[in-house]
Amino acid sequence: MTEKIYVIHENEEWTTHLFKRLDELGLPYEDWFINEGMVDLNDTPPEGVFYSRMSASSHTRGHRYAPEMADSLLAWLEHHGRTVFNGTRALRLEVSKVNQSMALNAAGIRTPKTIAANGREKIIAAAEKLDAPSFITKHNRAGKGLGVRLFHSIEALKEYLDGGEFDPSVDGITLIQEYIQAPEPFITRCEFVGGKFVYAVQVDTSEGFELCPADACRIDDLFCPVGEQVEENPKFQIVEGFNDPIIAKYEEFLRRNEIAVAGIEFIHNAAGEIFTYDVNTNTNYNSDAEAAAGKYGMLELAQLLGSELKKTVVVG
Repeated sequence: MTEKIYVIHENEEWTTHLFKRLDELGLPYEDWFINEGMVDLNDTPPEGVFYSRMSASSHTRGHRYAPEMADSLLAWLEHHGRTVFNGTRALRLEVSKVNQSMALNAAGIRTPKTIAANGREKIIAAAEKLDAPSFITKHNRAGKGLGVRLFHSIEALKEYLDGGEFDPSVDGITLIQEYIQAPEPFITRCEFVGGKFVYAVQVDTSEGFELCPADACRIDDLFCPVGEQVEENPKFQIVEGFNDPIIAKYEEFLRRNEIAVAGIEFIHNAAGEIFTYDVNTNTNYNSDAEAAAGKYGMLELAQLLGSELKKTVVVG
């Protein structure tokens, strides 16, 4: 078998568990680390299956232009008809929460009211227009809870913008978003592989997420397999038998946007309404929660990639 599985990424810590599963299954693969790279558009890409784990937070690891490089690479692969999981469309949503929100809304999925702004005066004007008793800021190109702050007044926002703590988004766009008050301190993250629901995990936000529920987008880091410890009251718990109509909407959303692998996060308000606020197309999994439930996202993913590789070999 000359065909391989090619894993496109910029963070070695997030590929360790996937490579381990690919090794367990005896599947051939190649590590395409593309902090820097080159794509010869005159060449033909190798045969095989390609999976992108490019992250919106790459710039926090010194890889500022990795998403742009990945976009060029993925466009080249798609032009040549290669099998690509989480291609250019998925990457477009990964690096822009504005694009995420619009795509979710197009699929009939409710998101928090949000205004995008660039520049101090426009950020203040956005908060005034939102006219909410409490609101949050966040980065448009984010991950790891970048730029997430809770405010209860316009004056507090002004002090933040004029102080030394304001950190602009790498793309210059700050989001002003309504604050969703959850009746209980947790959010839910639904995991999908091959566009199909695998499991839902409940994330305790009582510690470390006091700013607002949306600050739970820091679970990009907390889901990272590095340094996990077993806790008496685990922060992550897979929900047995989770079944909600939102799953069908999420699967349709993923189909429309050509996203094969993702973690989608939502929160309930006091009335029980669901607000979806984040889509992670480079999703990681919490090993302790998976071990307790006997469900393994990376194994599901490795099996999916292996199945598609066999189809490529047969066709070839």
